[in-house]
Amino acid sequence: MRVAIIGAGYVGLVSGACFAEFGVDVRVVDTEVSKVEALREGRIPIYEPGLDKLVADNVRDGRLSFTTDLAEAMEGADAVFLAVGTPSRRGDGHADLSYVFAAAEQVARAAKKPLVLVTKSTVPVGTGRKIKTLLQETRPDIEIDVASNPEFLREGNAIGDFMRPDRVVIGAESERAFETLRRLYRPLYLIETPIVQTGLETAELIKYSANAFLAVKITFINQMADLCEKAGADVHDVARGMGLDGRIGRKFLHAGPGYGGSCFPKDTLALARTAQELGAPATIVEQTIVANEARKEAMADRVITALGGSVAGRTIAVLGLTFKPETDDMRDAPSLVVVPKLAAAGATIRAYDPQPSHARQLMPAATHFAGSAMDAVEEADAVVLLTEWNEFRALSPDRLKAAMKGDIILDLRNAWDPAAFREAGFQYQSIGRP
Repeated sequence: MRVAIIGAGYVGLVSGACFAEFGVDVRVVDTEVSKVEALREGRIPIYEPGLDKLVADNVRDGRLSFTTDLAEAMEGADAVFLAVGTPSRRGDGHADLSYVFAAAEQVARAAKKPLVLVTKSTVPVGTGRKIKTLLQETRPDIEIDVASNPEFLREGNAIGDFMRPDRVVIGAESERAFETLRRLYRPLYLIETPIVQTGLETAELIKYSANAFLAVKITFINQMADLCEKAGADVHDVARGMGLDGRIGRKFLHAGPGYGGSCFPKDTLALARTAQELGAPATIVEQTIVANEARKEAMADRVITALGGSVAGRTIAVLGLTFKPETDDMRDAPSLVVVPKLAAAGATIRAYDPQPSHARQLMPAATHFAGSAMDAVEEADAVVLLTEWNEFRALSPDRLKAAMKGDIILDLRNAWDPAAFREAGFQYQSIGRP
């Protein structure tokens, strides 16, 4: 089989490399010339564990290629995937679908034979129907089926999620579309991956519902952590007691500074706006959005309080800036709220992240980027753990104490052992633990 993927961003690049690994002939097209040139030279524009090798192996074996020419990419393709961005639209929070519709129209104009156009981008319910109308108006002379195949890729584990997914969702209205996608995902049939076949609108809503539910789950345990602090309970034990219930599950019950990333913030906002427009408000999702934004502000206030109510003239080491470990993604990361607020309050910020390429452009200008965690904590009055990279878990409390000027630790990810840090002489605070 042969497919074209429009968009060499996170979703398009990971999906293209993984489909190629399945044995499919994949051509990834992007309008950004420098990105395509970099990919042809083996330089990956994002950090995702294992992706560089997967891309290199499949380019070498002739199954994966990159181009800026859409017509070239579509030559002989059985399916074309839309993997373009759908950011929040300024002003109203709706998903900006301009890139999706523009790409769909370009596909219609370039099509030389019947094919299946698949939305891999996260799009609000009803988008597939609009795409179908657009295609019929643009090219009434050719049959282009529309399908929805939402992605469920976690940054930092995207290849594993594609190769061994919990499920594959296929939304379509023609047997040809279903059959084309079943053929593409045949390796997953062989390992008995559940394949959910639905209509277009249902597939689109599955994606948003899943992300919104996980965001609600994160926000719920964060609020329970606040209650634990007031009541003298331990949120770790609360989460474990909840998670052992098979109806709830233990994943995403980790208290912290709030969710961020490329999906949850924009998808919850888009779902809330769509629900309002359709007259079925998702008030739980609306309140989740409000609570999550407030939580990031509260984390900065927590640091200021721990330092006696003022951080002016104090040096604060911030460990971890990306929204989660194993990615360089800074979109809606808690650090984008916490660090500027501390800097504006007069603190000197010494920051370290294992993947700082994007963070360097987004942090306050006065932020000092250290070359290692130990360099960051040198002579610091306090250490704030914002992202739980594995290398931080192994940091010795005694070494930290010897390097620091102060003795305040704010573990906003509950990654460290409270007893060990208190034994080393620290004033240790975490989230939701007594």
